[in-house]
Amino acid sequence: MTRFIDVHSLVRLVDETGIPQFLTALADALRDDFLRWREFDKKARVASHSHLGVIELMPVADDGAYAFKYVNGHPHNTQVGLPTVMAFGVLAEVDTGYPVLLSELTLTTALRTAATSAMAAQALARPDSRSLALIGNGSQSEFQALAFHALLGIEEVRVFDTDPHATDKLVRHLSACTSLDIVRAHSVAEAVRGADIVTTVTACQGRATVLTPDMIEPGMHINAVGGDSPGKTELHPDVLRKARVFVEYEPQTRVEGEIQQMPADFPVHELWRVLLGEVSGRETPAQVTLFDSVGFALEDYTALRYIQRLATERGIGQQIALVPELDDPKDLFGLTASGRRRAVLRRAA
Repeated sequence: MTRFIDVHSLVRLVDETGIPQFLTALADALRDDFLRWREFDKKARVASHSHLGVIELMPVADDGAYAFKYVNGHPHNTQVGLPTVMAFGVLAEVDTGYPVLLSELTLTTALRTAATSAMAAQALARPDSRSLALIGNGSQSEFQALAFHALLGIEEVRVFDTDPHATDKLVRHLSACTSLDIVRAHSVAEAVRGADIVTTVTACQGRATVLTPDMIEPGMHINAVGGDSPGKTELHPDVLRKARVFVEYEPQTRVEGEIQQMPADFPVHELWRVLLGEVSGRETPAQVTLFDSVGFALEDYTALRYIQRLATERGIGQQIALVPELDDPKDLFGLTASGRRRAVLRRAA
């Protein structure tokens, strides 16, 4: 049988664990898997684009487990009452191909994206960073703020969105976190002024310029999350030129990330090499570092394995017959009404 984790089961796992603890444990698991980078069979995601959005499949595997995520990106969905991003995923045994887990990944994607952002910042931002500018206050924003608070000790979050209702929502949700000082800004420039870390997680379409070179200060770490598909970026190209740039999986990021704006030989460094100590991260306190984060399948693999472990330990989720259970694995027809009738006739004879 396959364990099925629907939205309600995932919410129960998160609530029972606590969001900060969930994010911290997930970030630790992500770091462990990034350190095993060479063990994975990796490829860029397969994307199907339309004039309204994109639908993608994101596969990855090691010797033991195979995972994939189905995910969409439709910025106009909110106008018809649907999330911009919706996702589900599967975890399967490599040896048999048997699917052991089918899980929602919409909420999980927000959690794993935030955990990845904070995990990367631990390696790239200044250790004394205490303030975060959060540009874009939509569905990812609260998770980003809580991840940076839990993993880096961020104390102040300066928030801005072109939609004030989105900022109202974020402020309301984070009001219970009394150890976080939430400061509303009236512009992007006001939010980022003096910030140690800047996260951009907007739904801007096309070649947007959420951050411009004049906003960048020495020592900043930039966490660019919103630009994640061809033709969709958030940063002015000169912001990239001012920074030491890090990516997840270079072949994918060259197509989908902020660096799609740059020449093919523009220098970038994959994050796993920093974590392994093969490449330096931040070289000086005044250096500007930038994590060009588009989301990679390994992060979903890690999240699915973490969910599977928690759900198994706590007995959460349903066991479903996603794959036929057969007495004779060669007799698939026997599941059908015709097959069952033939079996009854044979027994009667």
